[in-house]
Amino acid sequence: MAKSDRTGKRKSREAFRTRVPDLGYYFIVTDAKETEENYLYGLRDSLPKELQGRIVIKVSKAKTQELVKSCKEQAALEPQFWQPWIIFDRDKVLNFDEIITNAQKEGVSVGWSNPCIEIWFDVYFGKMHSYNDSVVCCRKFADTFEQRTGQKYYKNNPQIYAILHRFGNEDQAIQIADKRLQGYLQDGIKKPSEMCPCTTVHKLISEIRHKTML
Repeated sequence: MAKSDRTGKRKSREAFRTRVPDLGYYFIVTDAKETEENYLYGLRDSLPKELQGRIVIKVSKAKTQELVKSCKEQAALEPQFWQPWIIFDRDKVLNFDEIITNAQKEGVSVGWSNPCIEIWFDVYFGKMHSYNDSVVCCRKFADTFEQRTGQKYYKNNPQIYAILHRFGNEDQAIQIADKRLQGYLQDGIKKPSEMCPCTTVHKLISEIRHKTML
């Protein structure tokens, strides 16, 4: 049954179909100028035009350990209420766990990948392989990418999100990534540095997709 508006008149079903989703405003900071940046821009550009302005993406020139500080400082300059996120890889970051813990204390959400963002891209094609080294992960994912898409994988490809979305399955990817994360937690493994392979980038994608569904 259709709900009533403030005048007591019932809203039509068309009114519900045309409403703008309550996405909120996202301020996302990453320390990677190519791969993560291009993927995030692709995600933003895949949204309806009226929502694209709700997502701001910045590449921080600060060192990885200063990402949280950089994110908070930049977000504070914006007049809207932002939902701050940082996106970064384990790779060779020594204080990986500390950065994540600090972010959580500061109210900043984290989309981390261990060993690298390609482990998240990997699950678009149906499986999270057991790659525990970023060099190996990138090389093996490039092979999978070419097999599934017929294209070479380049870390600076501005179309990476569109290609993954076209040839892969984002809903399934989110499920696979979350199952792997929950599996570690159920086994008592709580340090992100010890969760390999694993990622939490899917949480950001899932949240945005959920909020933009009509």
